[in-house]
Amino acid sequence: MNDLYEPVIGLEVHVQLGTNTKIFCGCPTSFGAPPNDNVCPVCLGLPGALPVLNREAVELAIQASLAMHCRINSFSRFARKNYFYPDLPKGYQISQYDQPLAEHGWLEINSDDNRKRIGITRVHMEDDAGKSIHDGFKDSSRYTYVDLNRSGTPLIEIVSEPELRSSDDAHAYLTELKLVMQFTGSSDCDMEKGNLRCDANVSVRRKGVEKLGTKVEVKNLNSFRFAKMAIDYEVARQVELIESGGTVSQESRLYNVETGETASMRSKEQAHDYRYFPEPDLVPLRVGEAWLARIKDALPELPADKRQRFADQYGLREYDANVLTATRAIGDYFERAAKASGDPKAAANWVMGDLAGSLKGREITESPVTAEDLGELLSIVASGEISGKIAKDIFATMFETGQSPRAIIEREGLKQISDTGALGKIIDEVIASNPKQVEQYKSGKTTVIGFLVGQVMKASKGQANPGLVNELLREKLI
Repeated sequence: MNDLYEPVIGLEVHVQLGTNTKIFCGCPTSFGAPPNDNVCPVCLGLPGALPVLNREAVELAIQASLAMHCRINSFSRFARKNYFYPDLPKGYQISQYDQPLAEHGWLEINSDDNRKRIGITRVHMEDDAGKSIHDGFKDSSRYTYVDLNRSGTPLIEIVSEPELRSSDDAHAYLTELKLVMQFTGSSDCDMEKGNLRCDANVSVRRKGVEKLGTKVEVKNLNSFRFAKMAIDYEVARQVELIESGGTVSQESRLYNVETGETASMRSKEQAHDYRYFPEPDLVPLRVGEAWLARIKDALPELPADKRQRFADQYGLREYDANVLTATRAIGDYFERAAKASGDPKAAANWVMGDLAGSLKGREITESPVTAEDLGELLSIVASGEISGKIAKDIFATMFETGQSPRAIIEREGLKQISDTGALGKIIDEVIASNPKQVEQYKSGKTTVIGFLVGQVMKASKGQANPGLVNELLREKLI
């Protein structure tokens, strides 16, 4: 990007709340149902159907807002946001406008090795629209199908302050926001199902200038990678436009993943274009102190707090703490393994190494090796009963069969040999079979003992205690 300019980026993130039913009716929110199956008169917008607010959706929205350090408004209300589109059966969306659920929060991100606090302007609740499916061209005609299963699913819209200064900042913000939603259980944020989508408001200005440039909204970004690519393209486009003597128009644009470019969608709407007015069929939402206190008390440990605790309590590096808090499930698994093993650093290494490698991208909840069994394996290694090399083989069997390490050790006879008499016999055979290396050792080339130790380990099928082998070899080679 031209060094004379800086981007100014704000994000509007839509998160589907993890309820079983929709926000204003009892229809299920399950994904993958046949088209237009999870619908009723309320979410179809039929005349005379009245909405009833889902209490669980409100609690999840409050929970998410508290986790982003927002102030919860004791009084908020819903409004009708009027616009017309084939997948919006009511002809309006029920949202919150001038009196949202929550305001004035923040998220801390780590971008370009710098910690930054990004302000959150507001969090408001709304219902989702349906989905239009465009089929392309057939017989010179284009077909669009409408599936209203998603219509009425509960959303929160999280609006950031325009304090992001790069696509890296935006990526870090989205990553942290997704973690917070997942840790609190507010949403699973499955982007393949459309449970997290974002719009990016992008403008550029000359460095040192306070006045904001004309913003362009890039709509419906459904992956963090595409969001980053779209922002980079849009920033470069605006700079090039300004430098060539043109002006940036306030508009909504779409990002084409195939071309890597944004394209004009429509001129940007203003609030008055939606003709907001209070929703007449819903009473205002009041959040009392006792209700709010119960939700606060039930909040789990948040990602940033867990990362810091892992570093302080277990002495983990910042990188390791980040990896082990990538999801709430990974953090929980690690802590259970660390407790069972008594060695947090060994548990961290195995979770990030052998276990992650065996899972090959699958979720840790799918692991056939329980955290307690992994911890038991590590404690057996620490006791000297088996070697680290044998532990790798045992872990592979554990992953394949789901059996405990103790059962495998007993069945396969894999206990480490620490009996000096038994080891002495093996060592004598190795010394007798390798006279050249023995002579080299006695002549002062002591590094050759590594070869002899290896031969003993090989003869014992890896079951010899390496430390004891070293000690006995040195005694016999004097």
